[in-house]
Amino acid sequence: MADLFESLEPPRVPLAERMRPKTLDEVAGQAHLLGPGKPLRLAFEARRPHSMILWGPPGVGKTTLARLMAEGFDAEFIALSAVFSGVKEIREAIQQAQVAKARGRHTILFVDEVHRFNKAQQDAFLPYVEQGLVTFIGATTENPSFEVNSALLSRAAVYVLEALDAEAMTALFERARAVACPALVFEDDARERLIGFADGDARRLMNLIEQVQVAAETASVAPVTGAFVEQALSRSLRRFDKGGEAFYDQISALHKSVRGSDPDASLYWLCRMLDGGADPLYLGRRLIRMAVEDIGLADPRALEMALNAIATYERLGSPEGELALAQATIFLACAAKSNAAYKAYNAARAFVAKDGSRPVPLHLRNAPTRLMKSLDYGKAYRYAHDEPDAYAAGENYLPEGLDAPSWYQPTPRGLEGKIAEKLARLRALDAAAAATGSDGQQDVRGAPDSVSPSRQGPHAGRDAGGERSSGAGDDLP
Repeated sequence: MADLFESLEPPRVPLAERMRPKTLDEVAGQAHLLGPGKPLRLAFEARRPHSMILWGPPGVGKTTLARLMAEGFDAEFIALSAVFSGVKEIREAIQQAQVAKARGRHTILFVDEVHRFNKAQQDAFLPYVEQGLVTFIGATTENPSFEVNSALLSRAAVYVLEALDAEAMTALFERARAVACPALVFEDDARERLIGFADGDARRLMNLIEQVQVAAETASVAPVTGAFVEQALSRSLRRFDKGGEAFYDQISALHKSVRGSDPDASLYWLCRMLDGGADPLYLGRRLIRMAVEDIGLADPRALEMALNAIATYERLGSPEGELALAQATIFLACAAKSNAAYKAYNAARAFVAKDGSRPVPLHLRNAPTRLMKSLDYGKAYRYAHDEPDAYAAGENYLPEGLDAPSWYQPTPRGLEGKIAEKLARLRALDAAAAATGSDGQQDVRGAPDSVSPSRQGPHAGRDAGGERSSGAGDDLP
């Protein structure tokens, strides 16, 4: 049995680990931090470590930079993962740092996925950072403004690392191929597909190269083609986390592209999110929000398009239903834009939230009983349909003492331009009524009979408010 185990080969070190940079110059990308005169380059040259948060997507060199700092500053390196560590591991790390200090060595304490530590765990580092016992380096894929305690954040510089671009990924591919499989030939299409699947993540690229290498050797394939790469790799999704920064960045980009009337950019971000695994129904709900926030009454069809797209997706599913979402996205991007209704709603909500509970004016109150009528409920209400042009000029529908706030200010774009003309005409009628001394106290025409279905007159089925159907008038579609 011993001979059997002795004959086993030692496990191979993963390519990603073999390719880990040994010097600062070997680090791919991040020229904005590591180039001449840039912040991290200056820190290395000055050999003066400071606490920091490295924020960026996976596989861009956060752990590598922390290790290089420990080597460059001749410091002890202690690494913790917030996924697997707790208070016990933090306490042990601090004890190791105290032992190192007794030996005259400084400690760099690296915490990967620091955003996964809760507030109490993050606070545990503060006294040791302030004492100078450790230089704290946290790595996170999430926005530290939201995920890292303000106390810890105030004691650390934040450096934003970027996903590796195509040039950096191509250089990494060639270096990795030379180390892992120098005899294996990759066609240009195969290289481009591998880089595309890696999506700016160096570690993922290394793993994909190893997978393709094993598959090519097993199938005796040479050269490696783009089609073979597609076949060999179970396609992993691009960088996308439904609860993370990339998710909110991409939905923000989609919303702003629609608002900016760019159908191509809107389609790009929609497809990026679908490709990344976003729930199509969630995207449909976001389209509804765009329709009412950024288009509104400039083109009311936008809301109908968004609602229909969701209904179509629910009926057809994926991938056929996604075409309906794409069509709605294009329509919303091309539609006339107005946020007038959105602004009016927000202004009205804000006013009501801070204002008192003003009583409903008597002439607007419902009067289904004799007692209510004796109290003048509904008295002098003017039924708009019985007025010229179905408009009771000079009538007031707001509580007493509340001046017309003019929250809704229609734009001249799309259908809202016609609405603006209609409202201007109605306001002119109001002004003319005021100039002739009309106070809106005309005889009630039809309102009492319309109060109760049991006593219906010529306006059967309408409530005491006699609501107008659209407010836009017959001249509007």
